[in-house]
Amino acid sequence: MKDTTVTKVSSAFSPHGPEGQRYLASGIHVAMRLRENEPPNKTKPASTHPYETVGYVIKGRAELHIEGQTVILNAGDSWTVPKNAEHTYKILESFTAVEATSPPAHAHEREQP
Repeated sequence: MKDTTVTKVSSAFSPHGPEGQRYLASGIHVAMRLRENEPPNKTKPASTHPYETVGYVIKGRAELHIEGQTVILNAGDSWTVPKNAEHTYKILESFTAVEATSPPAHAHEREQP
């Protein structure tokens, strides 16, 4: 039996999340999203999520504040936010990054506060 669940998602037409992120390909256990050209901002209130996030910075700079630590993210850096870890981001320079979440972040309204 052939697997017919293979999908292609063009970021130009992908849906947007509540913070402007674009949802990309999504499977049963993992999903991708794109944060594109996010402008510099103030540190947002900390939050926790019921999923793990890994990310890769394509361009720009940001501070990741996580569990009492501050991590500077530059182009070429990758990071992990464990499930239920309290964290927030402060964008320092126009920021573009790809993130993967497991389980998929947008499934079952997980992105809602």
